[in-house]
Amino acid sequence: MRKKKNLLPRLEAVSDFFIKDISEFEDFSNIYLEIGCGKGTFITESAKRNPKRQYVAIEKVSSVILLAAEKAARENLKNVRFYLGDAENLRDLKNSNFCDKIFLNFSDPWPRTRHAKRRLTADGFLELYKKLLSSDGEIQMKTDNTELFDFSLETFPANGFELSEVTRDLHAEVAPWNIVTEYEQNFVSQGVPIKRLVAKLQ
Repeated sequence: MRKKKNLLPRLEAVSDFFIKDISEFEDFSNIYLEIGCGKGTFITESAKRNPKRQYVAIEKVSSVILLAAEKAARENLKNVRFYLGDAENLRDLKNSNFCDKIFLNFSDPWPRTRHAKRRLTADGFLELYKKLLSSDGEIQMKTDNTELFDFSLETFPANGFELSEVTRDLHAEVAPWNIVTEYEQNFVSQGVPIKRLVAKLQ
């Protein structure tokens, strides 16, 4: 995405919606965390549907997270915050078990084998999620990418997660709870099936 016009002033205008430093995560508990929020459709709609639940979204692209934060500001959502940075920064946290759910929606598949460790369902990240999740927490993943999905079907069980709600065509099912993002709708309109799974620690 191209750099947004007046990016810095626009970010400042919605600064109240941002977590400025990774250490601020130390103050949270029982949150729902989305890693890679894109333009924010999922996180803002989730926050609207569950006003008593605290949501936090991470995104490393400033031009993208700006749109998400502006969306939350327009909706005047009080229960969602954003962090501009890499998910790797979560490794610096001392506290643990503060996430009840982690959402991985249409993560970068990093298709080249040499980049496999960068995938958000690679072993290193799954070990991180074990630290972040509460005892009965879960990870929900959606993707259009078959290779990433197949990879994840192997890495989750190999790292102590039990899988459920596994589907290779989410939109072939009746799922009124599903929040369809612009990105997701684009693939559905092209006939690309959406894959989904839920993973919980055994």
